[in-house]
Amino acid sequence: MNDTSLESPVVLVVDDDPDVRDLIEDYLSGQGYRVLCAADAGTARGLLETHVPEVALLDVGLPGEDGLTLARFIRERLDIGIIMVSGAGETLDRIVGLEVGADDYLAKPFDLRELKARLKGICRRYRRTLTQSAGATLPAEGETRRIALGQCQLDLDTRQLFDLDGAELPLTSMEFELLKMFVERPNRPLTRDQILSITQNRDWSPYDRSIDIRIARLRRKIESDPEHPALIRTVRGHGYMFVPAKPS
Repeated sequence: MNDTSLESPVVLVVDDDPDVRDLIEDYLSGQGYRVLCAADAGTARGLLETHVPEVALLDVGLPGEDGLTLARFIRERLDIGIIMVSGAGETLDRIVGLEVGADDYLAKPFDLRELKARLKGICRRYRRTLTQSAGATLPAEGETRRIALGQCQLDLDTRQLFDLDGAELPLTSMEFELLKMFVERPNRPLTRDQILSITQNRDWSPYDRSIDIRIARLRRKIESDPEHPALIRTVRGHGYMFVPAKPS
């Protein structure tokens, strides 16, 4: 696959409405983005064979293979940003979209300036990941930057999570940012607004469940008992707090 250009972010827009595709393409092209368009999941898969966009904008209600299935396909193969677009704006669509690995969601109709702001934040985060990965060097003996998370290990240099047996547990870029934020602020209660501000440079709204969904996914990976978390604890009426395990 070809590399994306660091000068011109590439966005894949997958929507079966040609008017929506044209509107988004015209606007983003004028904002310095390179835009690839597809009317269905099959066409999108074909484009992904030869292009790696930085962000994929996927309509949930695609004909045939829906946007959620396509998002799962992309997340299993590429570390790129994914924004789900729900025509109905239903909460269920948003929750399921985040559970399959999407980074964000928008409900139609949306303001194109809001889309631009979301894209900017996601591109910044993924480009930072690319830069850090490209410039990463192996730590000298005794200088590892692995952090213990219960029975798991988080490598801050390679941005990888490993289980007790040393097998890698897949992490999205956003999941890594959440874990890194927590380990850098141990025993400190954080509100959802603080978490979103630190990790995504945007504010939280009372109807936004993205943080709760991602933390639930992280708990399934690092907690011995996800139903009774000991590492990432819920602070009722406030938010979440990371409590490092005590050395045995």
